[in-house]
Amino acid sequence: MGREILVMVLMLLGASFMALAGLGLLRMPDLFLRMSSTAKAGTLGAGMILLGAAIHFDNFSISTRAGAIIVFLLLTAPVAAHMIGRAAYFDGVPLWKGTVQDDLHGHYRVSTHTLETGAVPEEDSPQTDRDKIPDDSEFDR
Repeated sequence: MGREILVMVLMLLGASFMALAGLGLLRMPDLFLRMSSTAKAGTLGAGMILLGAAIHFDNFSISTRAGAIIVFLLLTAPVAAHMIGRAAYFDGVPLWKGTVQDDLHGHYRVSTHTLETGAVPEEDSPQTDRDKIPDDSEFDR
């Protein structure tokens, strides 16, 4: 009885986190926030569902596979989201109008594709659409 309740709680929490990831994908104002919410909540939700399945089936083979998938998700999803976000930032995808701090601005050298600790000259910084976005655009929801 207790195991079934634990499986049910894990499955419902996992499904709730995945639903929140989908909601974050729809509601967040820019690419970077969307990727952050979906990578974190989606990974946690999928991990909880897989853990619930491993407990439910109570089979070594299934538990091992579920554990391997959970480890794979935890190792790859954040790295993939980081790499996609970094490529989007350096390609000039605009930040949300309400963004308070941009730590990478002025530190990326386009000519060598490296991050610098000191300030990079403006002519060697990525071109962004920061000033081209009108005030009534879809990016300032």
